[in-house]
Amino acid sequence: MKTRIIVSAVLLPIFFAVLFIFPPFVLTVVISVLCAIAVFELFHATKLLNKRVLVYTIIAAVLTPMAVFLSFALHAVTQSTYSIMTLITLLLSIFFIFICFLVIEVVLAFKSVDSEKKFKLRQVPIAFASGMVIPLMLSALVSLKSMPYGHLLVLIPIISTFLTDSGAYFVGVAIGKRKIFPNISPNKTLEGCVGGVIAGTFGIMLYGIILSYTTSLAIMFPALFVYGLIGAVVTEFGDLVYSFIKRKCGIKDYGRLFPGHGGVLDRFDSMSFNAPVMLLLVVVIPAILV
Repeated sequence: MKTRIIVSAVLLPIFFAVLFIFPPFVLTVVISVLCAIAVFELFHATKLLNKRVLVYTIIAAVLTPMAVFLSFALHAVTQSTYSIMTLITLLLSIFFIFICFLVIEVVLAFKSVDSEKKFKLRQVPIAFASGMVIPLMLSALVSLKSMPYGHLLVLIPIISTFLTDSGAYFVGVAIGKRKIFPNISPNKTLEGCVGGVIAGTFGIMLYGIILSYTTSLAIMFPALFVYGLIGAVVTEFGDLVYSFIKRKCGIKDYGRLFPGHGGVLDRFDSMSFNAPVMLLLVVVIPAILV
């Protein structure tokens, strides 16, 4: 516990500076590095350590956040406004990476037909998930950061995820009795889940109140309530998904990058689900208006 607290005390200010102070490109580089590490962690957990596939997957994972950043940079240069069309542009900007990635996977599969090293078919979905899907989901943070007032918007999934996880943990420890998924997450209780949803929703509403007093922006509190409620539920769902994978792989943690916390996939499991959902909500039902 002591190590966990020390690591948090050191990393949280750094991560906050990257999110709130530094320009979007810095966050893009950080996300790209984290995605590369996440690829290795998932490959190691699933025992699919084909070196060539690993290298290609890491390249795809690094390029995806960069593609998202460049698409927003293009919008800034052309001075176009952010809209649903921007999301379409984001998808198109990574389409080439998807195609190249799939072509490489197919070529490797064909080449392995007459090779002694057989190509395992399950490498394809695992490589696709770690090299494309997870980086794209985490790149939602880059998208939020690149938007107008992005330094405020990018904190929405951070606050939602952190408070939901914290609320679920502390309420679960204090009064948790009824276990809901003992085979997936033995420590998760119904009381903890409810506490997490309340904490996450309350945290987003509190963030809105702070913004209403410290900025000139118009805050739509009904929309923020939707952010908080949906974000909390998605956060807990994301935690269950990654816990399920760990149980199936027979591991406790994905990695040891953060002492006391585990690896990238241990720390950013819920975030990878919550960030894209918050991005979609910000676009569809804006809660922070100029």
